[in-house]
Amino acid sequence: MEPDGDLNPDTDDLPLRANTNHILVRHYVLDLTVHFGRKVISGSVVLFLEPCSGGETEDDVGPGAGEGAGRTQERAGGRLKDEDTVEKGAKGLGKTPARMEEMFGAGERHRAEVASETGNIQSSHLWETTSEDDFTLVLDCCDLDVSKVEEVDFTSMSATSGVSPERSGVGSVNSQAAFTQNLISMASSRWRQKHQLFSSCSRAPGAQDGSSLHFYRDRWSLQVRKKGVVSPQEFPRALRICYETRPTGGSVRWTQDQDNRVCVYTAGSPINNRALFPCQEPPVAMSTWQATVRAPSECVVLMSGEEQSVPFEDGHTLDYLMWNYYVTMPMPASTFTLAVGHWRQVTAEIPPELEEGVSDRTDCGKTAKPGAGPGERTEAELGLGSSTGDVVKGTPFQTGREDQTTRSDSAFCYSSLEDVGLSVTDYSGMVDDGISCSHGDYPCRFTERSARSQRVIPHRVFGPVCLLHKAQRVLKLLPRCLAAAHTVLGVHPFSRLDVLIVPAGFSSLGMASPHIIFLSQCVLYAGSSGPGENSLSLCGSRMCHEIAHSWFGLVIGAKDWTEEWISEGFATYLEDIIWAQAQQLSLQETAEQSDLKALLRWRRLSDELKNSEEVLQILRPNMENTGQVSESGSSMVKHALNPDKAFMQVHYLKGYFLLRFLASQVGEQQFVDFFRLFVKKYHGQLILSQDFLRLLLITFPGMERKGLTLSAIYADWLDRPGIPEWLYERSAVWSQTRLVEEVKAEVVKWILLSQSHQGKGRKRKRIEPKVNYKEVTSEQLVMLLELLLEEEELSASTVRALQRTYDLQSQDAEVRHRWCELVVKHAYSQAYGDVEHFLVHDQAMGVYLYGELMVQEDPEQQALACRCLSLVQEEMDQSARRVVEEMVL
Repeated sequence: MEPDGDLNPDTDDLPLRANTNHILVRHYVLDLTVHFGRKVISGSVVLFLEPCSGGETEDDVGPGAGEGAGRTQERAGGRLKDEDTVEKGAKGLGKTPARMEEMFGAGERHRAEVASETGNIQSSHLWETTSEDDFTLVLDCCDLDVSKVEEVDFTSMSATSGVSPERSGVGSVNSQAAFTQNLISMASSRWRQKHQLFSSCSRAPGAQDGSSLHFYRDRWSLQVRKKGVVSPQEFPRALRICYETRPTGGSVRWTQDQDNRVCVYTAGSPINNRALFPCQEPPVAMSTWQATVRAPSECVVLMSGEEQSVPFEDGHTLDYLMWNYYVTMPMPASTFTLAVGHWRQVTAEIPPELEEGVSDRTDCGKTAKPGAGPGERTEAELGLGSSTGDVVKGTPFQTGREDQTTRSDSAFCYSSLEDVGLSVTDYSGMVDDGISCSHGDYPCRFTERSARSQRVIPHRVFGPVCLLHKAQRVLKLLPRCLAAAHTVLGVHPFSRLDVLIVPAGFSSLGMASPHIIFLSQCVLYAGSSGPGENSLSLCGSRMCHEIAHSWFGLVIGAKDWTEEWISEGFATYLEDIIWAQAQQLSLQETAEQSDLKALLRWRRLSDELKNSEEVLQILRPNMENTGQVSESGSSMVKHALNPDKAFMQVHYLKGYFLLRFLASQVGEQQFVDFFRLFVKKYHGQLILSQDFLRLLLITFPGMERKGLTLSAIYADWLDRPGIPEWLYERSAVWSQTRLVEEVKAEVVKWILLSQSHQGKGRKRKRIEPKVNYKEVTSEQLVMLLELLLEEEELSASTVRALQRTYDLQSQDAEVRHRWCELVVKHAYSQAYGDVEHFLVHDQAMGVYLYGELMVQEDPEQQALACRCLSLVQEEMDQSARRVVEEMVL
């Protein structure tokens, strides 16, 4: 994504331009080819559209909308002024600069001029001939080169499909529109036939009546018109957009994996998928999709999809294989995820042909190596084969042609309940399992009796060859975490799960999407063999966090993107409960571990709030306007383009503490029960904060008698910066728990040891005093190092003894991060190699360590920072690179 010269990083918002109140995309059919040589993805997307009715009904906000969604739409009458300004100009894009200023104001005119100078404005040659009275379909789009937009003509197919055009009261609409409407409205029990028809229709030719579609693309949107069409009801119901991504597009990352093999994956950036395909980005635009992806035959294609995809040959391009994926649950386009690379499936035993390449490698190299649609397809080629209930347990599939030796095991991993272990505290029977779906019609797993008892869904783990050994721990932990999540929350919303160990430049510890989790290599244990559960803590808790997103973030999503706490705060709260369940801890052990983690998070939050803008500390930045949109459905995501926001954790941490506060008011066991109740009521829907809080207050009426009203919770937690009083009081309690007191006692030993070294001569060899140090957990070790970081002075011999006693360079990334901070603070040059290793291999956690190196004004440390940046800057996440370069250069 090209930088915008006029962006103010403290205030800039992200525009959602799609006019979702006028017309909705109900289904996408993508046909894509991955070109590693040019770093582009080319192809087409076919959009199946449904115009919205005049009134704001529940159907207007997507098939997954429900009670919570409808309430927000009712409030949309009080529209935001800025969005109204955008809407008034939606039909006049592409006009003169004076017209732009009239539509958007001088600031938006300047942005349009900047976009034009950088090649962001693009239009079909007849765009100027359309009228401002013509209806405009507005899609969210960025960094795409569009070559053609055409109406899809499947009239002949509609006559032989068996889908009657007379249904649903659409007699006044032309037959193709009627056919599309009935195809969209087909019952979920016929989903297989429905997807086959979508696929067949998507390959139909363009309309031959000469009335081509005209388009205009600016910095953030793609507008499409059909000349003479003045309403969404008359607009074509299916259109094909032919396009190509750009190498620098913000939605996709072209990079090398840890084996120095080329790969590409969706970045999950603030702009989500609009630089991967033109789409409707507002969460209310919930849709289904299916995709065919062509990639080099030696590659693996992973994607959001309900069944594993078995690749097959493309007769037109012999060096490529084709992969098909689909979903039947309507979800926001932002949840679509794609990853293509030379990854291998992790198995219990490393295949012999890969063993030699792995055995002698503890780190991965950094030298990069360069690297027309088919006819009718069978049902298997359409990706509509047997369901995941029919387990694929056969031989490995061939990822290339028969003469190639690179293979990957396609079989999902299953674990018996005996392998997983029975839960110590089983929440599953505490709430009635009856489900009454409030969402639109789709094949919902929550109503499947077989899904209720499926504690461990089919799962696979993929990664680069050099990390296969370390990733085996993920494979071993995954069934335990899945079973624990099922115990806590009930039915798994998705039928299968892939986990991918992403390249080192991935900017966070993990990212959850439907059917796939991206996991950073930071969570893999650094040592060759970890001592039991202690070495698995970061990996296990992070996986539990991402798994929790299946419920909170995916199957239940936030209607307004500014309410990130609904996803991240919930997942942070639930990761502790699920991870404790996976470890089979007792109630006392669970409480002690939870309190220690709460204190660590409190310290992180209080430090972050001291060093951040107040406007970025608010969990509901739109306050009473949350969820409101313009007349067309367009809106702005507040602060989404602020690069500093990407590295803040306030919505994780403050949201987590709000949930801890609520649990303290109703009882922790009762609160977990309530989560299951909430999931049953709201799965498949989009929510706002008030949907969760109102149901909580109704379920526990005693809270309001204590003065805990909706407005009081907003005022204390969601609508203001800073820290609520309860959190100050509670943190004092957490700091006196048993695990923390043990750490304090160890800290005293280290301080006394350091003091004993001070003032002694350097020439005479000293005998180190024998000190008995208590064995600590990884979380305790993090706390110990944080407390030692508060000491102004630690002797070099003490720092060396710390390293030796706890084997710090081999601990998990949370521990090693604090170790590196200690090394930098005390200029312990003997361990600068550990700092360099961390900045190169743990990029998701190392951003602010660059700042620590620079602030010391030590030439050797500053040279270290510059050297590390030069090694990794090409593979870094763009936001991370901007922040680091501001620190270093």
